[in-house]
Amino acid sequence: MLVHVAFTPAERTPGAVGIVVDVLRATSTMTQALASGYERVLCCAEIDEARALAETEAPAVLAGERRLEPIEGFRFGNSPRDVARGPAAPTLILSTTNGTRLLVDAASRFDRVYVGSLLNLDAVTEAARATGEDVVVLCAGVLGELALDDAYCAGRIAEALGGEPNDSSNAAIRLARSFSNAAEALEGSRSGWNLRRRGMEADIEWCGRENTLTVVPRLDCMVGTAAQVTREG
Repeated sequence: MLVHVAFTPAERTPGAVGIVVDVLRATSTMTQALASGYERVLCCAEIDEARALAETEAPAVLAGERRLEPIEGFRFGNSPRDVARGPAAPTLILSTTNGTRLLVDAASRFDRVYVGSLLNLDAVTEAARATGEDVVVLCAGVLGELALDDAYCAGRIAEALGGEPNDSSNAAIRLARSFSNAAEALEGSRSGWNLRRRGMEADIEWCGRENTLTVVPRLDCMVGTAAQVTREG
């Protein structure tokens, strides 16, 4: 099993299995939502697509953000704390600046796509390893650029996967090892700084908790232009 890390969405690294990472906060929110009882998460690249799905896939609740700002008419932002309270509807429809776009893109490129975070680090790693296929850890980044928080999470996943790491995986693993813990990495990232200056420190702490969930979110199918994520098994 070869293990690769794509630090930005523009990197078209080939592989059979993709693990999408947007640790602050989209993939953490997806994972928490399924663990808290939502039956599925529909991930949309565009806001208008999410609003249209709320009509056709009702009952559903809308969640998301654009550059950390709330979206008009959406019930929730992009916080795992919001969805941890239990399902407000069977379906969560999520649209974010970076993470949901990457997931929709990955749906067209990989045979199997998982959603990774620190919350389900061991569970998603075990699921990907069990396929026996080459794995690419896909970082959402920030507006096309490398994001330190995602690179850290990718390094943790790459190291846990084992297998045969390439140079990108080794770089991510070494980066992750340079931090004493997840909190240091997330808080030291630009994404963490942006959340802190908007008073969202609690989201950083929540997303930095390791292995609190055993759920493995997996891309199930496409619903129109949205990627449907459900629990594996």
